[in-house]
Amino acid sequence: MKIAVTGANSSVGLNLLQHVIADDELDVIAAVRSERAAATLPVASRVEASIISYHDVTELAEAIAGVSCVVHLAGILIEGKGSTYAHSNIASTEAVVKAAQIAEAKHLVLISVVGASLDTSNAYFRSKALAEQFVEESGISATIIRTPILLGPDTAGAHALVAAAAQGRAKLLGGGRYFMRPLDVDDLSLAILKSCKCQANGVAVHELVGPDSILYRDLVSRVARMLGREITIGTIPIWSAKFLAAITSRLQRGGISPTVIDVITMNEVVHHNADAAIGITLTPLDKTLEKVMSTKKNTI
Repeated sequence: MKIAVTGANSSVGLNLLQHVIADDELDVIAAVRSERAAATLPVASRVEASIISYHDVTELAEAIAGVSCVVHLAGILIEGKGSTYAHSNIASTEAVVKAAQIAEAKHLVLISVVGASLDTSNAYFRSKALAEQFVEESGISATIIRTPILLGPDTAGAHALVAAAAQGRAKLLGGGRYFMRPLDVDDLSLAILKSCKCQANGVAVHELVGPDSILYRDLVSRVARMLGREITIGTIPIWSAKFLAAITSRLQRGGISPTVIDVITMNEVVHHNADAAIGITLTPLDKTLEKVMSTKKNTI
């Protein structure tokens, strides 16, 4: 089976490619936007790098011709001068869907986020819901996987977690008093590949989170203990953080904004975890943290 992956140079994309390399049944077109991004991809006979624009439908369709499944990972949480939610989350998904239709792909897999909703004032969550809508209305069978914070050796979530835990006194938004359901990035990759191979009819929307619910402050403290560090948790009031973020993000035309702060501090709660429906076994949080720490201890 041949699949295509957008955002292949992201932490999720690179992890997914390693799983593809380990699976003799799969070949992949790894779509990235630049030569620099292509240089980060693993060199393997079944990984074909393709440098394309995610907004050029014709170019996209030509690049993914012949694939059975398209996995759309590309997207942003933090806006910048040249990357907005409208451009990077909504328009790019619309273009990928149109390209998949032209290329006659049999299945789409979209990675979304827990909290995505059309009925929200949060611009990020709404942009992900609009992306989901393009997939749902594509006429192609699809799997939409909504994820929480992802943890693995090279994820942004792991970098932030270890950086906070390595301090003697960590000042966290709201004191870190919000619940998280961290998902092992390897589990997400396995779920993606299961969805590519299964290609269930219709459109399935799954919320896939880790097996353990934990306050972020407790997660930071647990990692600090693994580092052999003493730590005190302090508080950054959310209201003051949002006030400052509103000013700086407007002046800089991007960066951490009140929207991002709301996403970070949202309680990650789901009522039906999708691990059984997708057919994977979730990695316990302790084992995920061990994998993260195995690559971090020597760099701190």
